[in-house]
This record gives sequence, C-alpha cells and structure tokens, in this order.
Amino acid sequence: MLMPCEIAVKSVIPAIRAYVATELTQKHKMKQTDAANRLGITQTAISKYIAHVRGQEIRISQNQEIRNMMNQIVLKIADGEIAGPQLILGFCEVCRAVRQNGLMCQLCKRSDPTFDIRSCNACKNGQACKGTF
Repeated sequence: MLMPCEIAVKSVIPAIRAYVATELTQKHKMKQTDAANRLGITQTAISKYIAHVRGQEIRISQNQEIRNMMNQIVLKIADGEIAGPQLILGFCEVCRAVRQNGLMCQLCKRSDPTFDIRSCNACKNGQACKGTF
C-alpha cells in the first residue's frame, strides 16, 4: 500500500501543476517558459501539463473550494507575488484540502484494493499532514 503522501506526489501535485500551468498560459497569456520558471519546472513539463499528458490522474478542479485555492495561487504567480517557499506552502495547502475533502480516497483504494477507505480518516481529519497518529 502506498502512503497518502506518495499518492499525493504522484497524482495531486501534478494535477495542481496542470491546472496552474493551463491557467497561467491560457488566461494570463504567459509564455510556457515564463510559467515554467515561476513554477520551478521545465518548459517541457508545462507543455505536457497543458496537453493533458501529465496531471490527469485526479480531477480536483471540479471542487469549487480547491479551484478557488488554485486560482489564488495562479493570480499570485501571475502578479509575481509568490515564489519559492511561499509557492510550496500554497501547493501544500491545496493538497491538504484535496485530502480533507476525500478527493484522493479512490486513489488510495486503487493502490491497495483491500484497503477500506470508508474507515480511514487519516486525510480527512488532517492527521496525515501533521505527522501525528
């Protein structure tokens, strides 16, 4: 069984990046290289996110709360107000909200079909993100 953080790294973070990359390049008309520099990734990665080659494992943008959080990040990136450690914290906040809203549960189930997601509250109560059990 994969740990929730492993699943998040493989699915949630790429989904956030895909949304942010698409918004930056389409709504804010930012060049892929500029978006890549602001996100600290390559232009090739941006291209793959926009082309839906990466970041499609989980559909988090359908949740209004998550979309609002990501839009705030997009605006701050576009305005040059966020970078580095602050950007990392922004992504962590979105990831935490994804987990607390139960949006990642099916991915946990997929990683271990015997896992009972109905009795798991690790992500929903936020304990997995705080390192306590």
